[in-house]
Amino acid sequence: MMKRVLAMAEKFQDRPALAGDAALSDTDASDTRFDHARFDIDNIGLLVRVQRFLHSYPTMVPLIVLILSLIGFGLFAGTKFFSPYNMSLIVQQVSIIGVLAVAQSLIILTAGIDLSVAAIMVLSSVIAGQLAVKLGFNAPLSLLISFACGTAIGFLNGFLVTKVKLPPFIATLGTWNVFYALNLYLSGAQSIRGSEIDAAAPILKFFGENISLFGTQISYGSFLLVLVFAILWYALTKTAWGRHIYAVGDDKEAAELAGIRTDRILISVYCVAGFICAIAGWSAIGRVGAVSPTSFFEGNLQSITAVVIGGISLFGGRGSIIGPLIGALIVGVFQSGLRIAGVDVLWQLFAIGWLIIIAVAVDQWIRKVSA
Repeated sequence: MMKRVLAMAEKFQDRPALAGDAALSDTDASDTRFDHARFDIDNIGLLVRVQRFLHSYPTMVPLIVLILSLIGFGLFAGTKFFSPYNMSLIVQQVSIIGVLAVAQSLIILTAGIDLSVAAIMVLSSVIAGQLAVKLGFNAPLSLLISFACGTAIGFLNGFLVTKVKLPPFIATLGTWNVFYALNLYLSGAQSIRGSEIDAAAPILKFFGENISLFGTQISYGSFLLVLVFAILWYALTKTAWGRHIYAVGDDKEAAELAGIRTDRILISVYCVAGFICAIAGWSAIGRVGAVSPTSFFEGNLQSITAVVIGGISLFGGRGSIIGPLIGALIVGVFQSGLRIAGVDVLWQLFAIGWLIIIAVAVDQWIRKVSA
């Protein structure tokens, strides 16, 4: 009996492997691989974890910088920095650049750049002022015409980029010069004074009016800044149009293969950016108190500064529209804090320049997560 049992055991050991055994072996191997993968994840360093976290939440970097800036300047300048008047002044100072930064953000999210946003803004304000004040047009109609002109100018930029196949940098550099020349031509290089606007079309200065809130004066332009950001945040995060913008910026060829009409998306982005610039032009009249063809000459670079510091990648496809709002506030906080501290304007520019360099360096480091 014992000999028979031993013979059966030897026969079982010599049999060919069955499918069940292979499946069991694969399961054991996969469990082993899973254990190795889990071990690798558990042993990721703190720096890599931070890098991945910031890649998932790109707005965190500018938010942290803003908080540290407020704390730092608050400790240095004391209650004068945190006074309601100074806080209100910071928001009012960045209200125009902030709206321009929204338009710039849309372009940069598509991996482009627009050097003409400030010129579009000023040209739209000049058109509205000339029609309403100099030619006696109905003021609301003049504003609508200026909005249409801003949108048409945006379409021109989009056409040059998509159909003529010009690089966005070159196309908008050229149109920036064209629009600036048109500003001087239409205005005769002369500003329209506030008194003239008050007499003929006071609605043009609407966003420069203030209301009393929290013990200080806040302009309607500040509310416009928040409203524009809120609308664009919804459009980019809750609509197919917004998802397509990110897809085009991340990889245009892949977006085309996925069925997205990339040229149509790009043209729509430039049109919306032009419209936003025209809105900023209306707000700029109230902020300046006049229609000036030479105002906000550095608005192009300032809008790019807000976008870059705000965490939107210059390579497109990554970043939150809220970031440029925080970026604009960071610039305003630095300028206000350094001014209160008595720092020369030269060194204010020096500090903001380093902010830009550090922001781009951090963006490059964060992008290595996807490499």
